[in-house]
Parts: sequence; C-alpha cells; structure tokens
Amino acid sequence: MTMSTGDRFVETIVHGPEPIALIVKSGYDKPGVNFLTSPNFSQQLAYLQHGAGNKIAPHVHNLIMRQVLYTQEVLFVRQGRMKVDLFDSAKEYICSRILETGDLILLCGGGHSFEMLEDTSMIEVKQGPYAGENDRDV
Repeated sequence: MTMSTGDRFVETIVHGPEPIALIVKSGYDKPGVNFLTSPNFSQQLAYLQHGAGNKIAPHVHNLIMRQVLYTQEVLFVRQGRMKVDLFDSAKEYICSRILETGDLILLCGGGHSFEMLEDTSMIEVKQGPYAGENDRDV
C-alpha cells in the first residue's frame, strides 16, 4: 500500500514500510529551522528561514564515522518542469509526480526515473564518494 502524507507544500510518499520520496514544493515557507527528514536518514533535509541580522555562529562539524547503506539524493529544480516516476525496491511502479521551478525532491528509497516536460536545469546532491556503475541497478 502506498501512503502519501503532508500539507499542500510538503508530501511524503511511503510504500509499505519503505520511505520513497519527500517533495517540497516551491511555496513552502516556514520561519526558523525545520527539519523535514527523519533523524535516521543518511541525507538530512531542512528548510531554514532567518530574518535580516540573524547570525549563525562560526562552527565546524566534528569528524564522526557514519555508515551509509544506500544512496539518498536531493534534486532541486532550478528551472523547468519534469515528471518523476517512483518505484519500490522491487522496481514496481508506485506513482508519478510533476516537479516545477523551485521544487525539491529527496529520493530516499526505492527507485525513480525522470522525463523532462520542458527544458530543465537542476542541482543534485547525494552522498559520496560516487561508486560508479556499482552505485545503481538499472
């Protein structure tokens, strides 16, 4: 069973026990620091909004050994429009979503494919180091 939860700007797509995707539409707007992912995800996603003059103290991140078991990736649509097809880990189709300029998706489980509906540019962020052909199963 597929479950989709969220408000009109944030949608979480879960298939059975498997988290598949988190979509943040361009209209999402909430003050402060808002983590949108579960603390156990290997890729953390937060929305931050601070007023003018707010300061974040200089800091460094500690060296911590982490274990990444599977790749999670974030796509930020800078411009354009695309269709994302989502699949479970057995490569069975779940659903499709349309992403537009300013939208963001965290692909946190299962599989995915894309079709560009317009000329589209995006930024991708995922864990490294990249394992080449061993990093994905087509």
